[in-house]
Amino acid sequence: MTDRAAELAAEYTRIRPRLVGVAYSLVGTLAEAQDVVSDCWLRLTAADAHDPVRDVEAWSVVAVARRAVDVLRSARVQREEYVGPWLPEPLVGVAADPAEKVTLDDTVSFALMVVLETLTPAERTAWVLHEVFGMPFPEIAVVVGRSPAAVRQLAVRARAHVAAGAPRVDVETAEHRRAVDAFVRAVGQGDLRGLVAVLDPDVLLTTDGGGMLGVARRPVLGADRVGRFLVGVRRKMAAGERIAPLTVNGGPGFAVLTGNATRFVCAFTLHDGMVKRVDFVVAPAKLPRELEV
Repeated sequence: MTDRAAELAAEYTRIRPRLVGVAYSLVGTLAEAQDVVSDCWLRLTAADAHDPVRDVEAWSVVAVARRAVDVLRSARVQREEYVGPWLPEPLVGVAADPAEKVTLDDTVSFALMVVLETLTPAERTAWVLHEVFGMPFPEIAVVVGRSPAAVRQLAVRARAHVAAGAPRVDVETAEHRRAVDAFVRAVGQGDLRGLVAVLDPDVLLTTDGGGMLGVARRPVLGADRVGRFLVGVRRKMAAGERIAPLTVNGGPGFAVLTGNATRFVCAFTLHDGMVKRVDFVVAPAKLPRELEV
């Protein structure tokens, strides 16, 4: 390996978590995000061989974002035909390998990732790159192929959609921790009264089963219905299965495990000490096979 090749590889490894974060925020699945970043490594080496890239990080962020937008536009057609709700792939806990960690702002909760799915690819790109990764509008314009003024308008529209659709997330406090503990404890015990006490009256629950039989394909709305759904989930757990609290996209959640094998992952969002949203990811393709929890 030449000195230049080694230098390029070291720099790309350093910025890889940020690049995966950009791609994941746009496409919503870690596997696709990693494919995008790997593909752009090949593009970087080819471009650098022709004309040395001076700012590897800036070049790579734009390249990854452009490729991720292409993937997102292609995926939109498939997601419209998806059986039941489509949820992003959950980022569970913290990766053991620093190179596999995803760099995301603390504000990019799982609930926010769900809301981003309602934006057009251009709006999502403008919001993510500007609000999360601090990219200026002229650079975003290169990614989406529009003028900086048009990109600014995209970001304004996206910000309004996000503000209207994403529940505000509680800052980590003692009250927040008590609510999280109470929710997980009530789920684990199948305690309907305890669940209803911590659920917002208008709580929404969605389940992404990827077409699996026996998985709810419509959202569940309201504290009583969501509480009964969760109690039903607890009752259906087989002997040897356990509930393991963990973080999902940096927020509260839990997984149901058989040994270390993952059956499903649940993310939930709190506001004012109440659970405002519950999201179950059951689709095997979106779950880590095993978790050390």
